[in-house]
Amino acid sequence: MFNSIKDNPLVSEALLSGFRKDVLISVLSDNPFYADQEIISWFSDLKLKTVLNVSSCHMDTLDDWSSGKEKISHKDDKYFEIIGISAEIGNREVERWNQPIMRQKEAGIAGFLIKKINSVYHILVQAKLEPGNMDILEMAPTVQCITGSYTEPEYTVTYLDYFIEKKGLVHYDTMQSEEGGRFFQEQNRYMIIEPDENFQVQVHKNFIWMTFRQAKEFIMFNNYFNIEARSLISCVSPI
Repeated sequence: MFNSIKDNPLVSEALLSGFRKDVLISVLSDNPFYADQEIISWFSDLKLKTVLNVSSCHMDTLDDWSSGKEKISHKDDKYFEIIGISAEIGNREVERWNQPIMRQKEAGIAGFLIKKINSVYHILVQAKLEPGNMDILEMAPTVQCITGSYTEPEYTVTYLDYFIEKKGLVHYDTMQSEEGGRFFQEQNRYMIIEPDENFQVQVHKNFIWMTFRQAKEFIMFNNYFNIEARSLISCVSPI
């Protein structure tokens, strides 16, 4: 173990200031709010209590969705739509093809709330249920959604107001493009926000605090962190 951050050969002087220094301390820290085993127990318990039923149905039975010649879309023009594209490229085994692809109706938000606990930055991680998850739940950013599609009270997204209203210190805020093989020109706003010191350590059961070190360790294993969380952590992690 190194006696100080400066003793670590992975660390350059350029990293030893401000937010990046604090993130680096969190990456190297052995002082987490929850032990690794407590996080695994939290996640395993939620998986046992979560049920996801998937079944096939005919499009005509979906009252809120319609299928036309050019797209499959929601009646209120929300969430996403399925369109068809013709793709062509000269350096692959198949040079041209037609395929369906998902087009998100608007840019979304993927953001972490962070807080210093015992003088070390922790990120607030969500256990998120998404279609296609191999193991029901994955660890995700504090907020991950298409913002305009969740305006009704019954679809309230926990902590979304912190990112919409920028309630706190904004450490990271940029637009990122998503994977283009399945999603058509999709962009999401990636953010990291530190609320004021009155933000409570005790949170909803679907969320948990962990250091950047713990997050990076879980990322090494399959089916823990989703792609949005991994991307956001990589954007701000010095090492």
